[in-house]
Amino acid sequence: MQISVLGIPMDLGAGRRGVDMGPSALRNAHLAARLRELGHTVSDLGDVDVAIPETLDKLETGGLVFLDSIQHACRSAAERVAALPEGVFPLTLGGDHSVSMGTVTGNALRGKPGGARMGLIWVDAHTDYNTPQSSPSGNIHGMPVAHLTGLGDPQLAGLGGGWHMRPEDIVMIGIRSVDGRERDLMREAGIKAYTMKDVDQLGMTRIYEETLERLSGTERLHVSFDADALDPTVCPGVGTPVPGGLTYREGHLLMELLCESGRVTSMDIVEVNPILDTLNQTAEVMVGMAASLLGQRIM
Repeated sequence: MQISVLGIPMDLGAGRRGVDMGPSALRNAHLAARLRELGHTVSDLGDVDVAIPETLDKLETGGLVFLDSIQHACRSAAERVAALPEGVFPLTLGGDHSVSMGTVTGNALRGKPGGARMGLIWVDAHTDYNTPQSSPSGNIHGMPVAHLTGLGDPQLAGLGGGWHMRPEDIVMIGIRSVDGRERDLMREAGIKAYTMKDVDQLGMTRIYEETLERLSGTERLHVSFDADALDPTVCPGVGTPVPGGLTYREGHLLMELLCESGRVTSMDIVEVNPILDTLNQTAEVMVGMAASLLGQRIM
């Protein structure tokens, strides 16, 4: 398989600095070498240009911090991904989770100007379904899924022109931190979310099977994997750690099963913060998750 790696070193959407170094940390964890060992051809496209927070006035527009710079970076990411040939697997590296507004949009538009019907598997401790009106912080990394479905700020919700995700084509796994109004918005939209209680009760294999059944009508399948979905003992280098997350093996099992499905067409790895990490542990774990999605096996 031809894999194209693109970094989006952005921490404008987060409340803590450091995730802008996530793409470098993942590359330093031998991402390309691991994937080449699996027989893939890997090309690194470098990074999208992203403004540095200290060079900007921290202005809020409509309740959103750094709106214009985030919109510019996400649009650039969408354009870079959309320009890739069909048959290439885009592996995009954040950066905070707001980058997914660009990466998911770009993958929907790749080779299809009107936008493909996308299935989105959101592996995260958080639902990221806030809007500017519901968000307690105004930080955009808590809002990308809402904007992908057309809610929120028109600039961010309009990155795909008239294309938006259908809420029924989104499945979230590993959820354990949701704001009150955000929960209401999720229920109104009808998005399926598997909390950690569900993981404990049902097990990852059943969740995987139900997810693939729910997304069976989609044309493409994108995995957006936030490092904080895994328990902080596994991935300490994240800005918003929440105890009680996915275990190392639960994360790998999900990726291995998704690989076996043959349906995944693109992936994000986001929210790796080397400033908060220990010896690049989080980046190394997340490289392993990508390798499992892309064919690594125990036997």
